[in-house]
Amino acid sequence: MKPLLSPILIVILLAFASGCTEEGGAPMETVKQVDLERFMGDWFVIANIPTFVEKGAYNAVESYALNPDGTIATTFTFNKDGFDGPLKTHNPTGFIRDESNALWWMQFIWPFKADFRIVWLDPDYSITVIARAKRDYVWIMAREPEIPADTYEQIIAFIGALGYDTSKIQRVPQQTVADLT
Repeated sequence: MKPLLSPILIVILLAFASGCTEEGGAPMETVKQVDLERFMGDWFVIANIPTFVEKGAYNAVESYALNPDGTIATTFTFNKDGFDGPLKTHNPTGFIRDESNALWWMQFIWPFKADFRIVWLDPDYSITVIARAKRDYVWIMAREPEIPADTYEQIIAFIGALGYDTSKIQRVPQQTVADLT
């Protein structure tokens, strides 16, 4: 019988989930408050420092829905290695960690939880940045598949000021309606 998780995958998951402490500089502050109802819905992944799961992702979308028990049902979908690549779907669960609603745990596999922090959120909830205290992964997400170049550069500078190595940030290809015509 094949084991459920390989030893290598377990080590990777443990390393990913161990981001509970502040590393890489000063404590990482979140936004002051997140209105969960407004935050729910679809977010296009514009750029990230990809996890091993996200490498080769095209058309990546993270969708959030608030469960009656206060947890966040998450659906992460993308095409693997191209716009026409196979559709991949992951369903981690989010757990709100404080009253600001900006500090989450994200659970991909029980019992491991990963640190997620909402560190940037436009007032109109159109663009967000999710970061981690370890400064190993980061996600720039938006309600639309593209953001203005000057806004993107401003966000990259912000992420750099948090202590990230911005040379590791990669754009995630998104196919827009204009691309299809």
